Amino acid sequence: MKTAHHKDLFSAHANIYAAFRPTYPKELYDFIFSRLNARHKAWDCATGNGQVAGYLADSFQEVYATDISQQQLDNAIKKDNIFYSVSPGEKTSFADHQFDLITVAQALHWFDRDTFYEEARRVSKDGSLLAIWGYAFLNIQPDIDKIIMNYYSNVVGPYWDEARRLVEEEYRTLSFPFKEIESPKFDITATWTLNHLAGYLESWSATQRYMKGTGNNPLPEVLTQLERVWKRGEDKPVRFPVFLKLFRM
Repeated sequence: MKTAHHKDLFSAHANIYAAFRPTYPKELYDFIFSRLNARHKAWDCATGNGQVAGYLADSFQEVYATDISQQQLDNAIKKDNIFYSVSPGEKTSFADHQFDLITVAQALHWFDRDTFYEEARRVSKDGSLLAIWGYAFLNIQPDIDKIIMNYYSNVVGPYWDEARRLVEEEYRTLSFPFKEIESPKFDITATWTLNHLAGYLESWSATQRYMKGTGNNPLPEVLTQLERVWKRGEDKPVRFPVFLKLFRM
């Protein structure tokens, strides 16, 4: 299955995206790193706010990070050994066979996947790794989860891109032309206030498309519902299940 080419749903709210997106757990990186043959060069594809690139930069000599959105890169983490460029994942200017690791976090569903696989094969070293991961729906507590799920499905539901369904299915319906390494499950855990949750909901592409399409902001209504069960300023633990697809190239 192929998706629409070079789809950018995040440029217009890149600063919100950078501020409120969850961060991936150290255990995820540790597992990937434990399977690496070398740590010279990494490519973080569809880097967004540079979260993954920033983490990789502490372990790799050089990190190359690409995204189709200059606005996202303008808000990205800066380090001396991260080299950002605007580029689709399906066609880059990288030389053949140079990367020890290629990462794609919460983005594969936007790609023309067959073309990306060819490009990943071209630029990766023999025996290198391709790590693809994502996170599904968050869990806080049942009464809060129910309100968020209603918002997700019924309020902004029609404004989700069809590719979102692939994330909900944890990429189980996708086929990959590489040898998969069996991976455990991981969790993103955080402590959020209601204000942070509001920022996260605002960062959803469906929320942004709803506001653009209707001229209305759907967040005040859902926040009114949430305030009945979550006091402003109160901290609550948040969990996102993370799924990893790890491949030997």
